[in-house]
Amino acid sequence: MSFSLATPEIFLLSATCFILLLDVFLKDKFRSIGYWASLLALGVTLVLTYQSWTEAKALAFNGMFVHDTLSVVLKMAVLSIVTAIFVYSKPYLIDRKIFKGEFYSISLFATLGMMVMISANTLLMLYMGLELLSLSMYALVAFNRDNGRCTEAAMKYFVLGAIASGMLLYGMSLLYGLSGSIELSSIAEYVANQKIMSSVALLFALTFIIVGLGFKFGVAPFHMWVPDVYQGAPTPVTMMLASAPKIAVFAMTMRLLVGGMEFGSEGWQQMLIPLIVMSMVIGNIAAIAQTNLKRMLAYSTISHMGFVLLGFVSASEGGYSAAMYYAITYAITALGGFAILIALSHEDGDAEELDDLRGLSRRHPWYAFMMMLFLFSMAGVPPLVGFFAKLYILQAVVSAGFVWLAVIAVLMSVVGAFYYLRAIKLMYFDKPIDERSISMSISFNALLSVNGLLVVALGLTPSLMALCLIAIKQSI
Repeated sequence: MSFSLATPEIFLLSATCFILLLDVFLKDKFRSIGYWASLLALGVTLVLTYQSWTEAKALAFNGMFVHDTLSVVLKMAVLSIVTAIFVYSKPYLIDRKIFKGEFYSISLFATLGMMVMISANTLLMLYMGLELLSLSMYALVAFNRDNGRCTEAAMKYFVLGAIASGMLLYGMSLLYGLSGSIELSSIAEYVANQKIMSSVALLFALTFIIVGLGFKFGVAPFHMWVPDVYQGAPTPVTMMLASAPKIAVFAMTMRLLVGGMEFGSEGWQQMLIPLIVMSMVIGNIAAIAQTNLKRMLAYSTISHMGFVLLGFVSASEGGYSAAMYYAITYAITALGGFAILIALSHEDGDAEELDDLRGLSRRHPWYAFMMMLFLFSMAGVPPLVGFFAKLYILQAVVSAGFVWLAVIAVLMSVVGAFYYLRAIKLMYFDKPIDERSISMSISFNALLSVNGLLVVALGLTPSLMALCLIAIKQSI
């Protein structure tokens, strides 16, 4: 059974249940205890995950759980990002009087779901992790239950998410019926002996799986929920949606398509290409028309997820590692961008319009500089990490012979640069509409500075990309 391999997950589950029970007995003035307990739980889980790092690939729970470099790196990234989200979100929750223990316990359950997805080695484990994550996110989107927009966004997310989960489950059931196993290695053996393009049943299964993954990534044409949910959800929840789950969905795609159906790559390559092109075109062009900053970033996310899937089209180790690098670095960049929105928000309302950025360089030069770094990184301006993430993806795609796809990606990146530059222009060349001073805690400002430093440093040092390549080589 090898319980030791799942020590981080077991500890996190135990700690989350304890925090959930602890919150019942805490009075409002002691809510910070739950906050610090949650940070401690994440910190200990991160240490346990790091200590479990070995070069050898190992299986546990009768082959249902896989432990390898890929799982360790992605789990550490998820845990670090969720820890940052907790620190960033505290002032927002206090200002709106929703500083409740439920936010942290539900977020911890979502984190556990992501960790299960990352280490899943069977269809059942993948789906269990995905549903734990999804159900937790539905609740988080509706967390501010007195706000009608949050409730509406949660309903849209829940209904569309249920349909997508059903399609994914149907695809998995077809795959199980065809291969006779839920283990990804056995499915891979079955697919290796089939001509996927001539097997109608296998193509049906693959289609439903791609639809489910497309929804979870938020790529076109399954993107209809993304702008509404990003705009309607509380900003810390939008920050969560835009960052850590994308890493977990990347891991799920790796396990399913590469680990379970790599020999059918000619099938899922052709299915992914239309999604990628639509995502980059619709995401970037629709973002230009947005005046709401959260909706603009939502459409931006759609285009970025198209870039992540672009790495899978190459069907090579270089492409998969570039996609992994892109998913992690984009999550870090999005984290910082939404942190600035939290800093600009106040009791009277959220800062979510482009006009809220006007004159930010005069109100708070450091926040304006940080936001500029994050936006430039998303636009792919060197030497920031976003430039190298795009470069690695494009290199892999060109090497695989999809030059025309790389050309579309470059053109859409140029289009995308327009709305990022527009936001920067508002910060540095326009007069502020709101003259109120901006003041955040030392911990918030320190974390934001580290966040900005990472966006610069990760681009200048090749170590993360090298680590991603090692992780991918071990996992496939």
